Amino acid sequence: MVTTVAKDCRIVVWEGTSLWAFDASGAAPAPQSTRLHVHHAIQLTIAAGGHYTLQTEASSLPGPLVLVAPDVPHAFLPKGRHALIFVEPESRTGAALLHELNGKSMAAVDPNRLPDVAERLAAIWDTPRPPDACVAELGQDILAQLLGPAAPPSPIDQRIARAIAWAEDRLDKAVTMPEAASVACLSESRFSHLFAEETGLPFRSWVLWRRMMRAMQARGAGASLTDAAHLAGFSDSAHFSRTFMRMFGVQAASLAMV
Repeated sequence: MVTTVAKDCRIVVWEGTSLWAFDASGAAPAPQSTRLHVHHAIQLTIAAGGHYTLQTEASSLPGPLVLVAPDVPHAFLPKGRHALIFVEPESRTGAALLHELNGKSMAAVDPNRLPDVAERLAAIWDTPRPPDACVAELGQDILAQLLGPAAPPSPIDQRIARAIAWAEDRLDKAVTMPEAASVACLSESRFSHLFAEETGLPFRSWVLWRRMMRAMQARGAGASLTDAAHLAGFSDSAHFSRTFMRMFGVQAASLAMV
């Protein structure tokens, strides 16, 4: 889990998911461009004391709760406080959200399914700020309230745990599926299936999110984009920024750290 603070914006990232909370009441632009843009993550858009409209090339929807499908060009026009929850489409949670979308580019969510979400999100702006773990838990609870609780976690398979520890130690280097499968003493096909079963993410998606978390953690600690990118295994800051743009729809460099 990692938090990044940018101007008027807080971001907490964990495997396969991130929560962005921001206040668009002032003159500073929101972290999502008001121009048409795309990103690969599914977006759950939540009014947390403000109001917004989401537009695609063909339609528009007002808040307070709207899902946006992956890779759909859209514009976000916010005013006031909002939260965006981004979810990896290939994850277990992503599959459930795609089912909610039912093939639509955008879908309004019945506010009665999340009746107290704005009040719960308001705690993010409290002083002192709640810790990362509380913000991540809130994001997880919101998704569970919307989709139904996940099965209780069970101890992770030790072969997968061994591969995860190996990968964590070398995120700044090449991390390949065949090598990870070898560390787990499994065939590549069996490893791929078991990893997704145990973690809720395909292996390559998990590596990408872990690298993104590491880069953002380094960036939040004051590292330059180039140093943060190298520490996380991206070839350079441009590679990191392209990945960030693909996942979230904004340039990493646009987040002015404070």
